[in-house]
Amino acid sequence: MIDDDRIQFRVTQAHFRNFQSATYELEWAATYEDGLARLLAGGYEACLLDYQLGPRDGLQLIREAIEAGCRTPIVFLTAESSDRVDIEAMNAGALDYLVKGEISPRSLERSLRYALKLGETLEALRQLATRDQLTGMLNRRELDRILAEESERAQRFGHSLALVMVDIDHFKSVNDTHGHPAGDAVLRRVAQRLATQVRTVDRIARYGGEEFA
Repeated sequence: MIDDDRIQFRVTQAHFRNFQSATYELEWAATYEDGLARLLAGGYEACLLDYQLGPRDGLQLIREAIEAGCRTPIVFLTAESSDRVDIEAMNAGALDYLVKGEISPRSLERSLRYALKLGETLEALRQLATRDQLTGMLNRRELDRILAEESERAQRFGHSLALVMVDIDHFKSVNDTHGHPAGDAVLRRVAQRLATQVRTVDRIARYGGEEFA
């Protein structure tokens, strides 16, 4: 939970203890900076995020976290009902919106359950859109997007950027001699081997056919 109000955190803790069908462990981040750092570190199933966080607000935090790659489902909290804030929160990337004064254990549990399920669905769709179905690596479209993003970042900060291309020699003969199922198995095996040879910050993509990047 990211909220600068300790009392609200205690109230939310009490709601958690009264959940009927689920058990969650609630942690508290009292500042924008701490909340953002925890979100980006990962390891959370969901996040309750307050609108007002000192000089900055929760909408800014959502945008910054998502831009940095955060995929944690976020439920947005605000003190007053507002269609404008509701719409802005959804557009920023929140999966649900709750008014603090109207929250009950039942409504909070329902909201978290809904956000988790929707988050799983969105992640599955994201995987379909960005992953090569045969190897599980990034696909060409996602690689192009990442290259454009990383190139812009490298130019902005004056950093270098490295791209390695890998091609499987004589791959056509594998398909011709042993059949396409064997060729597919080779592609999957090469992808697995590549994944063991890179750093966690590196990306691997199937560029096309028997080519990887």
